[in-house]
Amino acid sequence: MEKCYKIKYDYHTHTYYSHGKGRIEDNVRAADKKGLAGIAIADHGPGHIFYGIDREEVRSMRNEIEMLRRIYARMDIFLSVEANITDTGSGLDIEENELKEYDFLIAGYHFGIRRGHGLRNFIDYYSPFELPGRSKLMRKNTDMAVKAIYENPVKILAHPGDKGLFDMVEIAKACADRGTYLEINDQHGYMTTEAIRQAAKTDVQFIISSDAHTPEKVGSCEQSIKRALEADIDMNRIVNIVEC
Repeated sequence: MEKCYKIKYDYHTHTYYSHGKGRIEDNVRAADKKGLAGIAIADHGPGHIFYGIDREEVRSMRNEIEMLRRIYARMDIFLSVEANITDTGSGLDIEENELKEYDFLIAGYHFGIRRGHGLRNFIDYYSPFELPGRSKLMRKNTDMAVKAIYENPVKILAHPGDKGLFDMVEIAKACADRGTYLEINDQHGYMTTEAIRQAAKTDVQFIISSDAHTPEKVGSCEQSIKRALEADIDMNRIVNIVEC
């Protein structure tokens, strides 16, 4: 009989500060109702053209987090950011002097970023045909991600494989070396079952996240757990799940 698992904390959720649909407290309240031990607010980094956070609002976000920690004292509540991977500077759209504003750092690749091979990846991602130059594009994407991992204190690499071609084993090795968790994302379908199998060849550890963009999705992890079970990995390598 297949075992039942659930997550104990959800460290990747969004609010209206980027392109989520609820307030910070809406997400926290949803996590509390579901009995989660912890939650993080991780809105998109400021470099995203369409829905990056406003740097001027980060202080307000922090103040709200501090208030909610007093109200929901049984839970761990964190302020994070889903920084955007790019091929400039340190590899992320968060400056070193901004890191102190967040409890920990998530990084992910997205379209809508300047200097991130976005147009080429967008065309490849949505093309019904296999376009030439894909191996070169994978090399560029992988180098970009690995640089971001090594040059920044990234706690979680969000939905690796989504919106671009990446060498999953190479990225997993970098994450294992740096102590970065690979995210099995419930909303995006990445990591895929095959990507989980490939990454599991290394010593990397995994984390499951809802990537909730509405409060009711906070804590949702059924599809992620299903893919992990299909990949037949040791479920003890997923750091934030417990048996039901």
